[in-house]
Amino acid sequence: MQKIHWHSFTTADKVAASAAQQILAAAEQAIEARGAFKLVLAGGSTPKKVYQLLAESSDDWSNWHIYYGDERCLPVDHAERNSRMAGSVFLDKVSIPAGQIHTMPAELGPEKAAEAYRTTIELAGRFDMVLLGMGEDGHTASLFPGHVHSTDETVHAVFNSPKPPPERVSLSAKTLSNSLQVLFLVTGAGKQEAVKQWRQGEVLPVALIRPEAGVDVYIDEAALGDA
Repeated sequence: MQKIHWHSFTTADKVAASAAQQILAAAEQAIEARGAFKLVLAGGSTPKKVYQLLAESSDDWSNWHIYYGDERCLPVDHAERNSRMAGSVFLDKVSIPAGQIHTMPAELGPEKAAEAYRTTIELAGRFDMVLLGMGEDGHTASLFPGHVHSTDETVHAVFNSPKPPPERVSLSAKTLSNSLQVLFLVTGAGKQEAVKQWRQGEVLPVALIRPEAGVDVYIDEAALGDA
């Protein structure tokens, strides 16, 4: 059973601001306790706002280690790659060592990229924080309703995505759950129906992320609706 801690905010901007503060606090704690902060990034418009805020902060970036929850199988410099978005608004503007930014080699195609990233995940161990969004169908990362993957895999090759492009790479629910904190960022009225289903206990991909500490959902009033 998934443990969920709901945090409601009036606007998407307030969701982003609070998430940025939470990430910086988690980084400070992790670096003090273990000497490194291992963060998994998400794609999407709400995470983009968070990354813009992080880029404006004056953190010590030398002990940050960046991973990705999923990636689209597109050329390296394609505008719709999650790594391209995160680079342009955040990573290119701060001094995280290049060797500590672990992009998914999705340009190799789903199977080769997933195989390569499994080694990266094995070396990473437990994450300190995982950021995730949620689609209007309840998907998260590139884990979609109706898709069946091996529960033993750490990284999935994804085909036939209902959203373009059809080929992707995604961390598995097991890997995304292997984190001290998991933070969902959910904004916009289009998410209301999926949020309602999630709260009612339906088996959506978002409900398969089950870290020991439970998940935190930062949600705006538009997405929460009348719930």
